[in-house]
Amino acid sequence: MLVAIVQARLGSTRFPEKVLKEINGISVIHLLLKRLKKSRYIDKIIMAIPNDFKNNKLEKHLRKIKNIKIFRGNEFNVLQRFYMAVKGYHSCNILRITGDCPLTDPYIIDEMYELFESKKIDYISNTIKPSFPDGLDVELFNKRTLDFAYKNVRSRFDKEHVTPFMKRSKKIIKSDFFYKNDLSSYRITIDEKEDFENIRKICDYFYPNIYFSFEDILKNFKDIKKYMMNKNKFRNEGSVINTGQKLWKRAKKVIPGGNMLFSKRPEMYLPNGWPAYYSKTKGCNIWDLENKKYVDLSSMSVGTNILGYCNKEIDKEVKKIISLGNISTLNCPEEVYLAEKMVKLHDWSDMVRFARTGGEANSISIRISRAYTKKNGIAVCGYHGWHDWYLASYSKKTKFSNGNLRSEGVPKILSNYVHTFQYNDVESLEKILKEKEIGVIKMEVMRNQIPEKNFLSDVKKLSKKYKTVLIFDECTSGFREVFGGLHKKYFIEPDLAIFGKALGNGYPITCVIGKRNIMQAVQDTFVSSTFWTERIGPVAALKTLEIMERDKTWLYISKLGLKIEKEWKKLATKHKLKVFITGLEPMKKFEIISPNWMAYKTFITQEMLKKGFLAGSTVFVCIDHNSDILSNYFKVLDVIFSKIALCENGKNINDLLEYPVCHSDFKRLN
Repeated sequence: MLVAIVQARLGSTRFPEKVLKEINGISVIHLLLKRLKKSRYIDKIIMAIPNDFKNNKLEKHLRKIKNIKIFRGNEFNVLQRFYMAVKGYHSCNILRITGDCPLTDPYIIDEMYELFESKKIDYISNTIKPSFPDGLDVELFNKRTLDFAYKNVRSRFDKEHVTPFMKRSKKIIKSDFFYKNDLSSYRITIDEKEDFENIRKICDYFYPNIYFSFEDILKNFKDIKKYMMNKNKFRNEGSVINTGQKLWKRAKKVIPGGNMLFSKRPEMYLPNGWPAYYSKTKGCNIWDLENKKYVDLSSMSVGTNILGYCNKEIDKEVKKIISLGNISTLNCPEEVYLAEKMVKLHDWSDMVRFARTGGEANSISIRISRAYTKKNGIAVCGYHGWHDWYLASYSKKTKFSNGNLRSEGVPKILSNYVHTFQYNDVESLEKILKEKEIGVIKMEVMRNQIPEKNFLSDVKKLSKKYKTVLIFDECTSGFREVFGGLHKKYFIEPDLAIFGKALGNGYPITCVIGKRNIMQAVQDTFVSSTFWTERIGPVAALKTLEIMERDKTWLYISKLGLKIEKEWKKLATKHKLKVFITGLEPMKKFEIISPNWMAYKTFITQEMLKKGFLAGSTVFVCIDHNSDILSNYFKVLDVIFSKIALCENGKNINDLLEYPVCHSDFKRLN
C-alpha cells in the first residue's frame, strides 16, 4: 500500500494561507490533491495538518474534498504528525508531499515508486542531489524507516522537516532519482506571492487541463525561464532560513525598509541568519519565534534596558496603571512627580518637558533654544535623530559631515542652518561660531571617544562667549556611568539636557530638562502632542529611577563593562589580533583592525548565534549580565578569535561564512 501524506498549514510566515489561494476557481491544495489522484499507485491520501485553532479553516475546506483522510497533530513536530497519521498501517510505504507544491507530477511519483519497489530500498528521493525544479520534490520511504526516524530523531530541525535524518543516516538504504538535465535552478513551488503568480500563469496557459505533466510544461510553455528561474532565492529556502527571516522577507513587502528602526534591521547583524523577531524576553534573555533562547550580549534593545527585560518591579507598576487607565481627558499626576525627580537629580535645572522618543525630545530642545535665542543656526556633533533639523546636516558634504544617512525629503535650504563639528576639535566649533549666526550647540557628552584636555569646558566657554544654548543629548549616556547625566562626571553644566532610552527601562519616555529662563521660551511656540500625556511612560520612569538609586546599578554595569574590555584585550593579545575599543564604561565596542573587519564581524555574530548568544562587536551591559554568562561568552569568543587569527595569516574568511557580510552602521561625529 502507498499512502501519500500531504503536510500543509495556514500559518506560513512569508505567505499566509497560501494553500487556500485559488487558481481558476480551485484552491492550491485542491489542485494538488486532484493531481495526486492521477497516480497509478497511491492507495490513500492523508492530509497531515496542525491541530491548532488557526488551521480549523483549512480542515473545513478539506472536508469538502472527497476521498481524503484528515489527520491533525503537533504543529512543529511534523515527524510525529506523520508517524501518528500512519500508525495503523503497519506495512505501508509512504509518499511525502508538501502542500505548497501544487504542480507535483504524478508521472514522476509513479516512476520513482516503481524504482523504489524494484530496488527494495528504504528511501528514495529526487532532493538529495536535486536535478528537478524546486516544487517537484518527491520522497518515498517505508514504514520501518519512518519508525526508525521517529524513535531516534532528537533535534527540533529534524522533527520539523521529517526526512533530513533519513538522508543522513547510514543505517537507511537510500537512492537518488535524477532528471536527464540539471534543472535544479528552476522553481515551481509557492513560498511567496510572486511564486503564486508565476504558477497561476503556468496554469492559465494549460487551462482547463489541470493534469499537464512537467514534460508538458517544458515542451509547451514558451516563457519557462521567466516564470521558473530561482530569482534571488535558494532551494528549499523555507526549511533553511529561520522563522524570523521568513517574516522579515514578508515585512519588507509591506513596510518600507522592513521595520521602524534602522539599528534593528537583520542585515546589520547577520543577513539571512539573524532571528529578526522575538516572542518573549526576560532578564538578558530573548526567545525568537521558534522559541529558541538567546542571551542578549548585543544592544539590549539599543540601550533601553539597563534593568533587564520584563523587570518584575517595573512591570508590576505598569500593570497596575493599565488597570486604572492609561490616558484620559485629565492629566496624569505622575508627570509632575517625575519632573520634580529629574530636577532634583540635576540641581542646575529648573523645568522639564516630556516626550516619548529621542528624536522628539531632540527636536523639542531645538525649538525651545531657537525660540529663546531668536537664532536659527545650530552647531552639531553626534547623532540626534531623524527629524529635518538634524538630517539636513547630511545633505551637504563637509569635512565633518560624512553624508552616509540619506536625506531625501528634507528641504535643502535647511542645511544652511545646521553646521557640524568634530568631537575633541574645539577649533572646528569656534570657526562655525565665528562665521555663522549660531543659537544652539548640540552634542553628546561622550560616546566613542573620551573628552581630551579641556574639550567639554572649552565648549561651555564658547557657548557663553557666543551666547548660544548648550544642549547635551544624553539619550544614550544617561544613567549608565552615573545616576543622572554623564555630564555630572565631568562637572560641566549645560543649559538643556535630553534623556531617554534607559529612563523607562524599555517603556517609551523621554524628556528635556533645562534652566527656567530658557525652558519658558516654549510658551512662545507650539510644542504639544496627545500621547505625550499617557501615563505608562512616567510611571515606568519613576520606578526605574527608584530601582537604579536603590541598587546603584550604574556602578555594577560600569564595572562589568570594564571587565569586558579587559577580557577583549586579553584575547586579542593571545591571538595576536589588533583591536580598537571605544565607548562608555558599560557600553563597549571593539573592532579588529583589518581590511576584513566587516567579514570578521559577521563571522563573530554567526558563530555566537550557534552557541545561543546575540552578540557582535558591541555590548550594552545590563544588571542581569553576570560572571557565568560572560565566562561562557569569552570561551566562545576565544575559539572565534583563534579562527580569525588563522584568516589574518592566510586562511580565507569567506570560506567560513555561511551568510552574506553584514551591512555597516551609519557613522557618527563623535
